[in-house]
Amino acid sequence: MTVDDADAGDDRPGPPEPSGTPDEGTGRSGAASGTGPAASSGGDEAASGGTGAPSGTGRAAAAAPGTGEAAEPSAYPTPHHAVDHTVEPTDDPLAIRLEQLILGADRRYTPFQAARTAGVSMELASRFWRAMGFADIGQAKALTEADVLALRRLAGLVEAGLLSEPMAVQVARSTGQTTARLAEWQIDSFLEGLTEPPEPGMTRTEVTYPLVELLLPELEEFLIYVWRRQLAAATGRVVQAADDEEMVDRRLAVGFADLVGFTRLTRRLEEEELGELVEAFETTCADLVAAHGGRLIKTLGDEVLYAADDAGIAAEIALRLIETLSQDETMPALRVGIAFGTVTTRMGDVFGTTVNLASRLTSIAPKDAVLVDSAFAEELTRTGEVPVSEAEAAEDAARAEKEGRIPRAYRFALQPMWQRSVRGLGVVEPWLLSRRPT
Repeated sequence: MTVDDADAGDDRPGPPEPSGTPDEGTGRSGAASGTGPAASSGGDEAASGGTGAPSGTGRAAAAAPGTGEAAEPSAYPTPHHAVDHTVEPTDDPLAIRLEQLILGADRRYTPFQAARTAGVSMELASRFWRAMGFADIGQAKALTEADVLALRRLAGLVEAGLLSEPMAVQVARSTGQTTARLAEWQIDSFLEGLTEPPEPGMTRTEVTYPLVELLLPELEEFLIYVWRRQLAAATGRVVQAADDEEMVDRRLAVGFADLVGFTRLTRRLEEEELGELVEAFETTCADLVAAHGGRLIKTLGDEVLYAADDAGIAAEIALRLIETLSQDETMPALRVGIAFGTVTTRMGDVFGTTVNLASRLTSIAPKDAVLVDSAFAEELTRTGEVPVSEAEAAEDAARAEKEGRIPRAYRFALQPMWQRSVRGLGVVEPWLLSRRPT
């Protein structure tokens, strides 16, 4: 999605919810996309004499039709038409063998049996599974001991008061979304290429199983290592916050980098060429953002969103992106917009007026240039990255020459641009950011 496209709509949304994900406020749910542990209707639970929710949940499932029992209305009714009870797990022999290898256990439980064994209501189990992106499969026997343990752990955190139920659902959703994307990427870009038959006559089936068997423990350990490293860094940022409010609503520099004319480019390039260009763009941006101390929030194909605690870091990243990508003749021109201010962080994403302003600045930035807002310009001035005025910088340089000392060095230069009226944000005063000549 280009900035031009985004500018035509309302404020940028966060990560889209998976199709059919339950709404925490209403409890309505539908069949989630993807595969994995299955949810089933509350009627199945009541018909089998299911258990109630853990302490603190207060949810009761409705009795199954035809049982003669009085059905207590659920606080979160599930519309019948919204649930697909026909989804069945695969019965392909190789797929089942691979599933057993990866999960480390055989299929043993139906969704109701797994929920009952974990001591969790079917309704809460359904909410957890759907939040993780797993499809409803009715009452097929497709779950393992690991699914039971995961339910028990999440519900235990709620029961112990360590997490509220909505927060536990958010944990399930954020983890599911992140790992689903990771797993898809690994299969599409990694295993797909490695599982090509190395010798004539060998089938992919003969190669896949032993390859996964070798890679699985190594990838698992690496995933845990990276997660712990990221968790340590994120925790460090939180504990350094000035107050409790700053832990959620923080002052950050937020930058968007957008490829110019990407939509037109998609009409000229073949799909493979376009994929290679996007991958090169995202890889370059990710490397530069990380190397200079920023955080890559998300990529949108032709656009990346990054953040930094320090305005000077955000400025350096923006200019490095321009300088690096402009040397690649295959890459379109780049434009960057940066704003500084309070942002709200949720599930690894950032929201708020500061983010929207950065997006709008990107849409009006010249090619291969960086536009920043007045708050960002003031922050660079406050930290001594730019002079208060060019006249003051010139006077200081002249005095330094007379006194035989080295004048103060400034990293960046700012040039005021014409004020612009930006839809939804009023009048803004953009500044053109550049690197100061040495």
